[in-house]
Amino acid sequence: MKSLGKTISGLWSLIVGLKVTGIELVKPQITIHYPRKEVSNLGTYRGHIELVPQAQDPQTALCIMCGKCEEICPSGCISLKYRMLGQEPPAAAGGRELALGLDIVLPGSATKGSPPARIDRVLESYTLNYNLCSLCGLCVQTCPVSSLRFSRDAYLAGTSRRDFEFDLLTRMRKGIHTGPQTQAGAEAA
Repeated sequence: MKSLGKTISGLWSLIVGLKVTGIELVKPQITIHYPRKEVSNLGTYRGHIELVPQAQDPQTALCIMCGKCEEICPSGCISLKYRMLGQEPPAAAGGRELALGLDIVLPGSATKGSPPARIDRVLESYTLNYNLCSLCGLCVQTCPVSSLRFSRDAYLAGTSRRDFEFDLLTRMRKGIHTGPQTQAGAEAA
């Protein structure tokens, strides 16, 4: 009697399982079989970050080199390097140094005149180590001039870790953009 009960219970379980499978078999397909098809609704996709170019000069980033993105990044995956224009090193400036005593010289006393009213910065490199990035978005939120955005690069693939270390400035200058245009960029186009 127990074996007949187990058999009926097993058959009922099989019928329920086949019912679920049958229903899923006739439903429309939701998944995309890449590479035969590609996803078309990437409007809300957040990939790695990228620099936003200026509307009037697409070779120059909107970045003001404040370093807030680098400071707030919990993963430490952002690194930017820039140089100052308008400031010359004391050795290049030439002039007399102020001596405070024997072999004691006041640093920076050899510069000519007063410092410039405005110091321009030039961005030399903006690197992202995507291997470390946690995609938290703090850098994009913190940027005071909205010079960062998320890319729409959903098909990012590589064979080594080095493939995911990006120089975002070079990518921007080469026109490798996968994100939406800025409002100003859309109006200019």
